[in-house]
Amino acid sequence: MRVAFGDDEEEAFADADWAHALGGVHVVVDIAGEIVAHAAVVQRELHIGQRPVRTGYVEAVATTPDRQGEGHGTLAMLDVNEIIRDRFELGALGTGSHHFYERLGWVAWQGPTFVRTEDGLRRTPDEDGGILVLDTPTSPPLDLRAPLSCEWRPGDVW
Repeated sequence: MRVAFGDDEEEAFADADWAHALGGVHVVVDIAGEIVAHAAVVQRELHIGQRPVRTGYVEAVATTPDRQGEGHGTLAMLDVNEIIRDRFELGALGTGSHHFYERLGWVAWQGPTFVRTEDGLRRTPDEDGGILVLDTPTSPPLDLRAPLSCEWRPGDVW
């Protein structure tokens, strides 16, 4: 993960980022004994408006820089999509790389985003437009303009 995300302080993969991926299902692409891509799906409870939705949240997606563009990230995400569609009501992830995910069926959430805290809902406007979702056979009807909230967690809440 550190190799894929680099050393730039703003883009670097932190310990808190890895902690967010723990406890989930990990997809690893191994080519001749070398791990070249990774993605994880963890269970989270997002709320669409007031409705709780059992969500497979995607974390720690990366491909080593020297193997990018060879389809390994896509291969990992195709497995992730299948896991989410089999086990969850919704898939979600935060990204600035919309095109990569949109071509795999993900769509941008258009409504405002929030985090649920002990003191109530708190807006996360920097995340607006950066959360993508994947519907599943058990998804509720999706109003992509409705408010979307996640539970608070250390590090990046989304």
